[in-house]
Amino acid sequence: MSFSCGFVGLPNVGKSTLFNALCHGGAEAANFPFCTIEPNTGIVSVPDDRLEVLAEMEKSGRIVPSTLKFIDIAGLVRGASQGQGLGNQFLGHIRNVDAVAHVVRVFDDSDVVHVDGDFDPVSDLETIETELLLSDLEMMEKRRDRAHKTARTNDPDAKFEYETILDICKQLAEGRIPAYDRENEKAVKLVGSFEMLCLKPAFICANIGEDLIGCAEENPKYKRLLEFAASRKLEVIPVCAKLEEELSRLEPGEAKSFMADLGIERSGLERVIQTGYRLLNYITFFTAGPMESRAWTVVKGAKAPEAAGKIHTDLQRGFIRMETVSYDDMVSCGGWNAAQTAGKLRIEGKDYVVQDGDVIHVRFSV
Repeated sequence: MSFSCGFVGLPNVGKSTLFNALCHGGAEAANFPFCTIEPNTGIVSVPDDRLEVLAEMEKSGRIVPSTLKFIDIAGLVRGASQGQGLGNQFLGHIRNVDAVAHVVRVFDDSDVVHVDGDFDPVSDLETIETELLLSDLEMMEKRRDRAHKTARTNDPDAKFEYETILDICKQLAEGRIPAYDRENEKAVKLVGSFEMLCLKPAFICANIGEDLIGCAEENPKYKRLLEFAASRKLEVIPVCAKLEEELSRLEPGEAKSFMADLGIERSGLERVIQTGYRLLNYITFFTAGPMESRAWTVVKGAKAPEAAGKIHTDLQRGFIRMETVSYDDMVSCGGWNAAQTAGKLRIEGKDYVVQDGDVIHVRFSV
């Protein structure tokens, strides 16, 4: 599984620089608006120290991490929902991603122009938020007109859809991110089918300058950004695009030493990857053996046959049982065979809900 996360923001906030550092890509990054027209895509590995431990323990021939897809989407401007700056095209690109990373500028550099003159990360976010809401409103109004015709048949499902859309349109028109009954499975499924931009899982990448590394919270603009993000229940990840770009050019060992010298435990981009992964409610399970150790991704709550299907469809189709050892038990016992001898191996059936860190072996018959 590879989820897609789009870098979204105004022009010249550092989206393409972050994308290149993250994906070692070749996205053009320049000091003028709309440098990026077509979205650039890159596949990155999800950092997980557990995979290295399992591979060493099982003397695996290779290591295969799980992956995520990042997309560098062109900068939006005020009026994008009305087509300004090729806005409709760019908004369409956002609608195709699973999660959104709002990139805002918190670095001060007079040589890098800002579309509104002086930069203000909160104002930038409000601009993007408004354009997403307006784009969703236009889309939902069209749905409302179609749903109204169907609702006249007095079909209960059609009536429920029409009433839900009416309520959403009202909230969007008032400039509010729509609220709905998340305990109602029917409502959750219906609203999810609308694929509204403003309801996509999201977080904020605050592109800070090198002078703010380790002390960003002392910056007035960053403080205001944190307050605004809290009001929207959005997580803020401080990332220095310039530093991340330098780190991406180094060998892993050199990069680690460089970060240690700066007092940084994890790179900003590593936090971006892990935040995006967590936002979509994903968990990781493993397969490990002499041939390879591999990380697999499923949505939290997935049952054993579904997880088996991520490895191969035949395993799901002919699923018999799943042999499972938790990662912690694997480590404490020193390997799969030792864990089995110690009685830590569990036999699970079709109703077993896979847990993060499970190391599994599937028995099947086709």
